[in-house]
Amino acid sequence: MKVKDFMIKEVITVLPEASIKEVMKTFVEKKIGGVPIVDSGGKLLGIVTDGDILRAIKPVDQHIQNYFTYSILIEEINLESRMSEMKNLSIIKIAKTRNIVTIHPEDELKKVVQLLSKHHFKKLPVVDDENRVVGVLSRGDVIRKIQMTILEGWE
Repeated sequence: MKVKDFMIKEVITVLPEASIKEVMKTFVEKKIGGVPIVDSGGKLLGIVTDGDILRAIKPVDQHIQNYFTYSILIEEINLESRMSEMKNLSIIKIAKTRNIVTIHPEDELKKVVQLLSKHHFKKLPVVDDENRVVGVLSRGDVIRKIQMTILEGWE
C-alpha cells in the first residue's frame, strides 16, 4: 500500500512570513496541530507544530544566569507579556527547518509506520521529487487505513 493511496491531498500550509498569531488562528479554525511551511512555489521550508508554538511563548520564570562570576538576573515574563512580544514574530523563526523527515508518495505504509513510531511524530509531510508538499499523513490517518484495510479483513 503506497502513501499516495491514503495521504491527505488538501494540505493546509503557511508561508514563512506568517506570524505566530496567524498560525495559531489557523490551528484553531482548522482544528489542526501542525503545518508545513512552504515558499510561494510549494517547496517545503520547515514544519511547525502546536508544541513548537507553546515552547516559544511559554512564560519565563525569574532566574539568575551565572557566567563564571558575572551574574545576570532574568526577570519573570508572564504569558500575556510573552505572547504580546512574540505574536508578530515570523513563524519560520521558531519552526523546524533542518533535518525534516519527509515521505514520498511512492513510499510504502511500512516506512510510514516505522517513521511515525521511531520519531514520535504526529504528522509527516509528503513531498515530490522537487521537495514540493503534495500531501500530509498523520498518525490518525495511518491508524484509520490500517483498521480499514488490514483489521477489517481479519474479522
